[in-house]
Amino acid sequence: MAVSSLINNKHLLWRAGFGSGINQFDDLNKKDSKMLINDLFKEENFQYIDYETPDVKTIDYMDDKSPAEKRKEIQRINRKQNEELNLNFLDKMVNSKEQMREKMAFFWHGHFASRIQNPKFNRQLLNVIRKNALGNFKDLLFEVSQAPAMLNFLNNQQNKKDHPNENFAREVMELFTMGRGNYTEKDIREGARAFTGWGFDKEGNFVERKKFHDEGTKTFLGKTGNFTGTDALNIILEQKATSKFITAKIYKFFVNDNVDEAIVNKLSESFYQSGYDIKKLMKDIFSSSWFYDKKNIGNRIKSPIELMVGMMRTLPMNIQNPENFIVYQKLLGQMLLYPPNVAGWPSGKSWIDSSTLMLRLQIPQIWSGLRPLDYRPKEDDDLDMGLKNNTNTLTKSFKNPNITIDWTRVEKIFIGKNIEDYLIQNSKSLDMDSVKNFSDNTVKMTVINLMSTPEYQLM
Repeated sequence: MAVSSLINNKHLLWRAGFGSGINQFDDLNKKDSKMLINDLFKEENFQYIDYETPDVKTIDYMDDKSPAEKRKEIQRINRKQNEELNLNFLDKMVNSKEQMREKMAFFWHGHFASRIQNPKFNRQLLNVIRKNALGNFKDLLFEVSQAPAMLNFLNNQQNKKDHPNENFAREVMELFTMGRGNYTEKDIREGARAFTGWGFDKEGNFVERKKFHDEGTKTFLGKTGNFTGTDALNIILEQKATSKFITAKIYKFFVNDNVDEAIVNKLSESFYQSGYDIKKLMKDIFSSSWFYDKKNIGNRIKSPIELMVGMMRTLPMNIQNPENFIVYQKLLGQMLLYPPNVAGWPSGKSWIDSSTLMLRLQIPQIWSGLRPLDYRPKEDDDLDMGLKNNTNTLTKSFKNPNITIDWTRVEKIFIGKNIEDYLIQNSKSLDMDSVKNFSDNTVKMTVINLMSTPEYQLM
């Protein structure tokens, strides 16, 4: 198989998933892209993320505790459950055969960004996103918009006819569907009136509270009527601006930050005509010859999650303390379930600063036990997840990552291969002489040193 096919297959697996798994490297030279695309889009029976954890209701029986102690215990339980959800999602990215679903869910997780403490609501929203990740955008939008996590985060529980709260309506149009410039401030006000009464009960079920809904006539995006929240979302989906905004954002994430307007316009029209079929849109992208243009390969900086998951897929690991990966997420600036704001995580060069770059380059050595972790998480009330005021202890305890890598298996896969051709997206820019100067020519050290290069940061 031509070298260009190897490059194309690596490119596809990084963009449509989280890079090649340890068991896929041998096939990179044997499969063509069409076969890989078919593999990526194979869907199995959907598995919800679920797990058994202590329920906060157990706190009611702590009669000997003060209100402050009970509150602290509830926070501890919530934090533990959120950590478990974080690690479950991370595990799906690393080990699921449905790489396309989990990569798409990762994209939607940043697109429909929310940040709340309630683990039940977080799990509910994440499963909605994962279930609909490759389905229909209309279904996804409706289920996300009616999820308690999002209604809570964007204050729609407080959106009532006498005191409308515009936050939800604004973000739904600005960030989730149409983008700025495609609606007016009046549309926000009228949209907020349509969404009055949308909320949730104590059990986390969506409810339309009729007594709080504004029954008056509304003029929204050029239409007039006694609109409900359902009507408002349907009207938003009728706008071609919605298809264009979503398509452009997907193009930036999966193809190139520099948007090719002609390509996006064509994809967007097809997406609109398909009734917002996400799977079709993604197949159109990955099956197109332009997706494999040189300008689209190795041009994106891996996000912290993409970087870590990609390494974990390449290196078979026995992980003693998976909770360590919460700290790495925090140190690198991308913690699942905790986007910085409703706009989600930024991308590109924003991932790199002096401290994060050094850690990114050193992770292969740290995980291989060749150097200690010598970094301290920045203090952040929302991100601490119980680690604040315990920084010194945390730094010491995470100097040993408690990871064992099966280097024998890695050696069997890469022995006799130009390893850089498999691990680096654009190996032509790599100075292999420098890599070899720091290596003892073993597969182990070559892999570690290649993963420690700036070139490995790109996909």
